[in-house]
Amino acid sequence: MALRIRGLAQLDPRAVPLPVGTEVCTRVDRALEDRVVPQGAVGRVHAINDQNVDVHLVGVGIVRYARDEVHPRKLGQARYAQRREDAWEALQPCVVLEATVGSRAWGLATPSSDVDVRGVFAQPMPWTFGLVDPPDTLVSADGSTTYWEVGKAIRQALRADPNTLEMLFVPSARATDPVGQWLLDARDAFVSSEIYGSFGRYALSQLKRLEQNLQLAELRHTVLAWLREDPAPSLDEVTSRLAKLDPRAAPTTADAELRARNHIKQLYRSFYDQGLIPARDFPALVVFARQQAPSLDLARELRPKNAYNLIRLIITAIAWLKTGEAHLEVTGTTRTQLLDIKEGRVALADVLQAAEELTPELEAARRETKLPPRADLVRADELLHRVRDELARRWVEKQPGSWGADAPRPPQARWDEE
Repeated sequence: MALRIRGLAQLDPRAVPLPVGTEVCTRVDRALEDRVVPQGAVGRVHAINDQNVDVHLVGVGIVRYARDEVHPRKLGQARYAQRREDAWEALQPCVVLEATVGSRAWGLATPSSDVDVRGVFAQPMPWTFGLVDPPDTLVSADGSTTYWEVGKAIRQALRADPNTLEMLFVPSARATDPVGQWLLDARDAFVSSEIYGSFGRYALSQLKRLEQNLQLAELRHTVLAWLREDPAPSLDEVTSRLAKLDPRAAPTTADAELRARNHIKQLYRSFYDQGLIPARDFPALVVFARQQAPSLDLARELRPKNAYNLIRLIITAIAWLKTGEAHLEVTGTTRTQLLDIKEGRVALADVLQAAEELTPELEAARRETKLPPRADLVRADELLHRVRDELARRWVEKQPGSWGADAPRPPQARWDEE
């Protein structure tokens, strides 16, 4: 059975919350300086400003709409957004620990840097009794603040998850309840040499993916430029050109051409899914390239911000493995280098080379580290039992506060009406 929080079947898609990142469709035409963005364009919420929504439209940029001029692309997104908002409103008083993370914690903030907050919340006992699964994550509408349920946070920390460990070890981490202080007091139980994999090797693998994605992005721009030639080349001709241009090795010419054709298919399917072309086929891609003359934004995963953070993860892993201590704030020449990468003053190829040059030092730090090979599972388990016992006690004794007499009411299970 599909249980839904009450009333979600009657959601008005023009009024539900739209968290940052939600995929939306526009309901009106919007005239810009040199073009008209038609009704039905697809994009993602970039920011929320009072009653307005800034939407990132691929090939267009950031466009502002009134809230009732956009709606979630799918009903499931509307339901998710409403549940997320309801959970945020109900359980925010149940936060036990929070910290400012991101560039402001790393010493890499610029005037335009956001304030990112991570933390932990504890579910009141009644939220765990019913048929509706309680949320294990709370996220603010603008995406800047995330809280994990205490059990989820502990499990993430046991895996040496970078976001969780950094939340526990940044100097700004502060407990808002004794339960949060217990987590801070036990944080060293989660530190192990697995930082080598979760921080260092993970970052290296992601940088490799960046290199591959950059190559694909360059091929995309090349294909669109070819399609603006007069006359436009055919699918077979573009496939042949692309196969010869692709720097990746292939066993045979036929294999290279098959990969090139699949890349072209991915290209027009992606543009169709983003609402940029009316059909999922090559002719629609040709029309798009020739009529729109697009200047497409760099894909999110290729932006300098992503690359600089991956380099920072490797540097953090090396220092933590070597010293046994968390050194999350970068200083001196390292800080200058990372800021140059963040601001796009360093070519991605040079960033990848810098990462490769750090690999021997990362491997040496792993071999020589004094950190234990695994997190202290017994201590973590005892901590979680202690937390659960404390929350149960507060509820049973109806103590004042968010986990006792003043606990928020849990959501009711109710069938959605079709």
